[in-house]
Amino acid sequence: MKAIVCKEYGPPDSLVLEDLPPLKAGKGQVVVSIMAAGVNFPDTLIIQNKYQFKPDLPFTPGSESAGIVKEVGEGVTNVRTGDYVTTLTTFGAFAEEILVKEAECIRLPESVDFKQAAGFTLTYGTSYYALENRARLKGGETLLVLGAAGGVGSAAVELGKVMGARVIACASSAEKLAAAKQLGADELINYDTEDLRERIKQLTNDRGVDVVYDAVGGKYTEPAVRAMNWNGRYLVVGFAAGEIPKIPLNLTLLKGSAIVGVFWGAFMRKEPAAAGKNHVQLMEWLMKGKLKPLINEVHPLTEAPRALKNLMERKVKGKVVLVTNNERP
Repeated sequence: MKAIVCKEYGPPDSLVLEDLPPLKAGKGQVVVSIMAAGVNFPDTLIIQNKYQFKPDLPFTPGSESAGIVKEVGEGVTNVRTGDYVTTLTTFGAFAEEILVKEAECIRLPESVDFKQAAGFTLTYGTSYYALENRARLKGGETLLVLGAAGGVGSAAVELGKVMGARVIACASSAEKLAAAKQLGADELINYDTEDLRERIKQLTNDRGVDVVYDAVGGKYTEPAVRAMNWNGRYLVVGFAAGEIPKIPLNLTLLKGSAIVGVFWGAFMRKEPAAAGKNHVQLMEWLMKGKLKPLINEVHPLTEAPRALKNLMERKVKGKVVLVTNNERP
């Protein structure tokens, strides 16, 4: 089977395509024939040795895929050969096959498109966990999304609307803001050309926002903290801008606000029942058409380095997906 391999830490161009032996399922394991794999920002970090999880070299990057169960090992009961599943791992998804633990497989309805499924689970799972479990977002509240055109940001915009919030989408270009508007954003802010704090004050009549979803970090964080409402919740999701900001803690005192960390991977491991409940809700919304993942780019597996590079350079609106040559049975 073909796989993208990281043999040494470095930029996407250092990755190589190799032919590897077919995978074999051991006890409690599942082999999945991958149809599509999602490309996510952590994938750009792990190949540079900048992520919190550091697999031994060589390894295949990619944390999210959708496909068909090829083989199950001894003791596996929740999935069987032929099932449609999505898989969630730290690495291994940029390949034609992946070997995962049974718990890393989530069954999919056969009507779900594999490209949508591969671009759905991680981004929507992260954003729904952030808004539902960490922020306790309520209908009628105002949600500010920084990086609203990115993978998790676009999911947060869409979920915010489904959950009944007024959504203010922030991005760095008119094109990206148009994508956020397409997903239902009520108001738009170009934080490269507008004063973020002042524009938030204008749009909220000086009241401020109730929840901030921040997957960007950098210079945008403090102005957003300062523009929060009383009892506001600031969601720390990621640092796509590359800089981890430092916040004066007196701001949280003055606002009566909370800065809340969002680590969906740990949530999945530590609270599997709650994570499973979230997944059921997300799949229900997806099947009813209330959620429509914004897939901006689809590349063949061989173009994984290009896809990662586009993501690193912040050229992407929505989600990037890789597809393999595998065929449905």
